[in-house]
Amino acid sequence: MSLAQLSGDWHALAVLFVAGVVPNQIWRMLGLWFGGGIDEGSELLVWVRAVATAILAGVIAQIVVEPPGALASVPDALRYGAVGAGLVAFLLTRRSIFAGVVTGEVFMLAGKWWLG
Repeated sequence: MSLAQLSGDWHALAVLFVAGVVPNQIWRMLGLWFGGGIDEGSELLVWVRAVATAILAGVIAQIVVEPPGALASVPDALRYGAVGAGLVAFLLTRRSIFAGVVTGEVFMLAGKWWLG
């Protein structure tokens, strides 16, 4: 297989890169530049962290209650069990969102594999 067959139309990839990656990187760099001097314990960052956590919780709740696509084939008990496992991991790891999300995902994938 040649590189041209693997990558497809390079013009489309270039447009995707310019339209999708570049604008996001600009905002990330501005965030680093403006946020570099902000104290991590400041009220602004505490509020931003709270909003980000609330958005993540809302998305997870919507996915669990009304699962889209292939997730609808996962039994309710397994979905709610994954949320519970993620919550326990979140609390045991000193409120690590990363640990909670990864634990919930691993729990659901292992449960789906076990159920077949």
